[in-house]
Amino acid sequence: MKYSAVIIQRDRASAGSNANNIKGAWAAVTRRWPFIVKVALGWASLLPAAAMAHSVSEQAQQRMLIGGFFDVAWIGAEHMLTGYDHLLFLLGVMLFLTRFSQIVVFITAFTAGHTITLLFATLAGITANPYLVDAVIALTVTYKAIENLDGFRRWFGRPAPNLLFMVFIFGLIHGFGLSTRLQQMTLAKDPELVTKIIAFNVGVEFGQIAALTAMTAVVQVWRTSASFPSITRVTNGALIAASAVLLGLQVHGYYVG
Repeated sequence: MKYSAVIIQRDRASAGSNANNIKGAWAAVTRRWPFIVKVALGWASLLPAAAMAHSVSEQAQQRMLIGGFFDVAWIGAEHMLTGYDHLLFLLGVMLFLTRFSQIVVFITAFTAGHTITLLFATLAGITANPYLVDAVIALTVTYKAIENLDGFRRWFGRPAPNLLFMVFIFGLIHGFGLSTRLQQMTLAKDPELVTKIIAFNVGVEFGQIAALTAMTAVVQVWRTSASFPSITRVTNGALIAASAVLLGLQVHGYYVG
């Protein structure tokens, strides 16, 4: 009984210490980056509307059907820049890449993955319920945040799978999500289907480059701060929370919509 009491006291002390560490990390971030914290909290409050905005509008469908190359490319860029699940995953990837060569390698793997499934799934007419696909994409954000926190070693007692391979696999999943949305906007027998797929992908890549440029600038600024370890812990916790919200919204959309 005495031994059990000691264990309970130790666990309570450990839980209290972890809670204090989290509170301390959050306090350090809010003191050092008050504007960024306010923007992040404001953005998080808009997640439900943002997730629904990622669906395909009738206006986008019409532009896809009758628009030219640049119209379709613009739709692709818009889709990437309003695809908060894609952006959250990219932020998770960017957090611990310190060299430009690393960024190029990992983003190339992700781009190759989503390009493959975007092209082949659309051409073959392979699709799935977009809510379910986006739910899986939300889980990839959770995975990356847990990997960033060394969760595999700390919580599962094993090293994480090869990161480059997983980024490529997740690129395939994200590309399938893009394909399901693209197939909602165009017809399988459209005589310009191949051209529109290419244009859409070009737009997606330009949107991705714009997002990565902004993320790189922000992360580099964070790195100059002594609070960077705290910032990364809070950011990864926020990624897990945001992905849980997105997952819930997609599951709700699947059952309701």
